[in-house]
Amino acid sequence: MRKEIVYFAMIALIGISTTYAYSQEASLATFQETAQVMIDEKISQNVTASITLQSTSVQEIKVPPSLEQKIRENENISAVVITNQEHCILGVADESCILINVKRNFSDTNFPAIQDSTLKISEQFIEDINDAFDTNAELHSTFIHPNDETNTTLETSGVISGRGTISAVYTMPMEDTSTMYEKMSAILIPKIIRDSGGFYDVARNLSTDENAKMTFSIIPSGNKSLLQLRVSTDYSETILNKEKIEPLAFLKTDELKRSEYFSEGFYPLNSIIQVVILSAEETNVSDVRGNMVTTQTVENEKIPTDVTKHGWIFDPDEGQVIQGKYIFGEKTAVSSEELEFSLGGESVQYEEQVLDESIIVVIIITIGAVAAAAYYLKGYRK
Repeated sequence: MRKEIVYFAMIALIGISTTYAYSQEASLATFQETAQVMIDEKISQNVTASITLQSTSVQEIKVPPSLEQKIRENENISAVVITNQEHCILGVADESCILINVKRNFSDTNFPAIQDSTLKISEQFIEDINDAFDTNAELHSTFIHPNDETNTTLETSGVISGRGTISAVYTMPMEDTSTMYEKMSAILIPKIIRDSGGFYDVARNLSTDENAKMTFSIIPSGNKSLLQLRVSTDYSETILNKEKIEPLAFLKTDELKRSEYFSEGFYPLNSIIQVVILSAEETNVSDVRGNMVTTQTVENEKIPTDVTKHGWIFDPDEGQVIQGKYIFGEKTAVSSEELEFSLGGESVQYEEQVLDESIIVVIIITIGAVAAAAYYLKGYRK
């Protein structure tokens, strides 16, 4: 429940710049770049690497304001998703999709009534969506989500789909990810951000991988929409080398730079690296080559005590689920070697520090606000 609360706090808070005095003046921007590596040794034996660019500002993710407002003000719409993910929905193969996800009206007691209600809503939007994103999607079907299976496929959460959601599915010819990502990012990402490099450059390179897929989502909530462009690639049946975990190897880069878009101020929490490991057996983090951030444990969660410092926060750092977050602090780049760590050796030791309560609250809200959306939409919960 706490993650859901933090997510909705993000929607409310990420739209404004939050400034506080701590070591130096730090701010929270609406634009966020997130790199994520999920290593699943337990179930799928896959590794999924992704870059997500997101904002609640239509100036930073350029959805036509009239369309964003129209989607957001329709209380029946839970999300709009454009993707070339394989089998975006049951019954669709070798086609890209636009999903207009509608909340079910439970007064509709049979499929024809559900379909009719859903299409009456989706038909109000599909022409505008095709015009805005240079697509030509046509109606394929409607799909009733009995569970969260689509969340697994699209690597999202119940915010986008799940029980009580109906998708109006529109399809179009399959497009390779590199071409589709190039076109969508040119439409969505302003030139100033594209020219600023950072995670965007890594995403462009990642989109050329033969297994890469992209997803763009509009998720309305209150007076803002979360706008999220994500490219990911899967490495199937990967054998995990526990003696040397190299997150950037899966992102196909030796160095990850922050976007120069943040260079005019201090935005330490707007660039985040996350690693999640689902282990087949009990294990622990060990032999961290780079820095470890001094933390404070609040409500059983580790948070950084000084956001000017760079390094890892592992929480949890042992068990069958390992999660690490890397924050840049005042650094603008991190090398592959600095992010390396191992599993199963001598456990890492954290330096903990007691903070003033008011500072704790600010840091919890801030780091939760910028990071929770990416974790929540991934469908991963600690």
